[in-house]
Amino acid sequence: MSSEKYLILFSSALELVKNIIMMMNNLIVDATGDSIFLTLIIDKNIYTCSHENSKINFEKLMILISDFLKLNKKSLDDIDIIYINRGPGSFAGIRNSLATIKALFLTKKIDYYCFSFNDFSGFEGAKYEDVPNLCKKFKIKKNLINPIYLS
Repeated sequence: MSSEKYLILFSSALELVKNIIMMMNNLIVDATGDSIFLTLIIDKNIYTCSHENSKINFEKLMILISDFLKLNKKSLDDIDIIYINRGPGSFAGIRNSLATIKALFLTKKIDYYCFSFNDFSGFEGAKYEDVPNLCKKFKIKKNLINPIYLS
């Protein structure tokens, strides 16, 4: 078996960080609005799905995530980092999604970042696929829960 080594040169440290983040398997979960959005970033490929944001789906959020990963030929063991939208939004959606992700952190040791699109000032048109790089840029703290509920 031959062992091949690759040397990748980047023009800047920022480009290096961006490419390292893009080479990881990232899961983004957003249950703050009318729909539950799941986004999976694998290397430079992006997969998304959405479900109605309802009590029934809150109760089976882990099943929705698992099915989404299976559909894309991945499992929780393949996920490096989870990004979870902390709001503002639905109390029940945020509470249930945060509880699910916290359980994954405790059982599978998958680190997570709680973000809000409000955290990314100057990037109003940010998309889900931008979240990993924006969390890095805005120094969002790892494994910190700080929800923003709508009244």
